[in-house]
Amino acid sequence: MGGPYDEGVATRPDDLRARLEDRADLLEATRLRYRALKGVLESFFWKDRLRNHFELLREVAADQPEVDATLAAMRRRVEAEGWPRDAAPVRLMHEVERLREAVERAAERRLSASASPASDAEDAGPATLGARLLRLEAEVLDAAPFLGGRVWAQAVELLPRNLPELRAACAAGEVFERVFKRPVTEGAPAFSDDEARELARALPLGAAALVALWERLERYDSRGRVKDFLQRRMRRAPTRVARSGPELLLHAAFWHDVARVRVRAVLEAELAPVVPREAELPALLSWRAALSEDPALRLSARSVFTEGRAGLVETAAALAALSRERPRGAWSEEVAWSRLEQAALRARAEDGPEAEALRDALRLFVMLRGQARTPARLFSPEHAKPAGGDVAKNRDLVALVQAARHAALKQGG
Repeated sequence: MGGPYDEGVATRPDDLRARLEDRADLLEATRLRYRALKGVLESFFWKDRLRNHFELLREVAADQPEVDATLAAMRRRVEAEGWPRDAAPVRLMHEVERLREAVERAAERRLSASASPASDAEDAGPATLGARLLRLEAEVLDAAPFLGGRVWAQAVELLPRNLPELRAACAAGEVFERVFKRPVTEGAPAFSDDEARELARALPLGAAALVALWERLERYDSRGRVKDFLQRRMRRAPTRVARSGPELLLHAAFWHDVARVRVRAVLEAELAPVVPREAELPALLSWRAALSEDPALRLSARSVFTEGRAGLVETAAALAALSRERPRGAWSEEVAWSRLEQAALRARAEDGPEAEALRDALRLFVMLRGQARTPARLFSPEHAKPAGGDVAKNRDLVALVQAARHAALKQGG
């Protein structure tokens, strides 16, 4: 005698859920979220309740494209394979579809109740359920003032924990905290090459996310009380685990500031007298890390640098390296001076305070190297006679590099 599932159904009902893989878990979670959101939207004081459930609304909106695709695929599979209507996965699918329709009707009703006739005529409204829910969030936030006037409560309302921008800021903040929270050992590098690459990726990500979050606060908090309140506290070191949206923002903003200050200090020390600009930090970090694998790598001028600016930075880095430690061996020293000269040629046309400071640094280098036989207690840069000719009035960066090279090689010889 054949079993009850030998014909007509491709799979036993108790195996149907397994065939859905993780999509069944998605529908289970969606069912719970739809039920909760439906209750919020259908309640009498729905705006007050929705302010306390913005995270729920955003979770539903974020997952909606995947949920719609899952329901469509599952519906085709059920019809093609003839799954029984009383099977648990089929019942789950139908219940999620019914709840989705109920949530969509409630969202449309709330949007139409708050829309003006003029806006109805100009805009047909969002096309998808996810877009409708986000529009509903924006309209509720626009309907200030917030109840009670409590600034922290307003901050929690304005910054749900699952905002994409907040997640991005937190991801960058985790990198900054891991790199810079450890104790600083004197003489040890501030971060490794791998950490420099991580920082190069995290700095622009965190900066863009924080800008978007502050703009969100400006948009919905017309009096600016929430933004001012949070900005006064963002420089305080976090003392506990961040849980709410405002706490996550403060945590990310604090470690972003720490990272910017520490990275800038490291790069300024290595590139003096050239001062790196804010937009240049990520590119400089990437270049700095790549130099350990390819010392001849040129700084690309395709991103935030002009050709001359890139040459100026390369010249400063090469000169600082030669000033800190003399290369070992005749060939290594020749290569180092050749790179410095190529960088100076690239920056030859640059002018301004930083270019002049770099020329002064080269002049001082010449004077120091030209006084090899002068006792240190008697040396004075003002009265020094530089080797390699008179460079005091020379403004040609390449000529100054050549004079410095001549002085260094003469001293070494």
